[in-house]
Amino acid sequence: MDTVTFQGTPLHLMGQQPKVGAPAPDFTLTANDLSPRTLKDYAGKILVLACVPSLDTPVCDLEMRHFNAEAAKLSDKVRIVAVSRDLPFAQARWCGAANAKAVETLSDYKEGGFGLAYGVLIEELRLLARAVFVVGPDGILTYSQIVPEMTDEPDYAAVLNAVKALA
Repeated sequence: MDTVTFQGTPLHLMGQQPKVGAPAPDFTLTANDLSPRTLKDYAGKILVLACVPSLDTPVCDLEMRHFNAEAAKLSDKVRIVAVSRDLPFAQARWCGAANAKAVETLSDYKEGGFGLAYGVLIEELRLLARAVFVVGPDGILTYSQIVPEMTDEPDYAAVLNAVKALA
């Protein structure tokens, strides 16, 4: 997918979207404490990368609260990570306000390297498109969903089915 829409207006995605069945692209993201996180930090785990434009928007807030509730029900072999270009301080504030303890938030604010590596950096806004990627314990991308309209939520059932297939 080369474009998504925001309220019907087309927006262009930058980068190359990884293929299901291929190794997941490595990344360096920033945690709330400003420490770096890479794909290797999640080796041996089932990793759900839930990309959102901004946690400070209603749909993103709703989505991540939903994933936080689901994460609390899943095995400790599963990690759900919210990825946005929000500053780590804003992500930490959101976690506190949402009482989000089961979802980790990571920021791509520095260079947008994650967005480019996963093909979800929006050229016009420099935000991430709404997307979900599932990476198996072996580092292979097993599921990819880019939501065509940014104001829509992802298909949660499909994501959870992809996670359960790996568990």
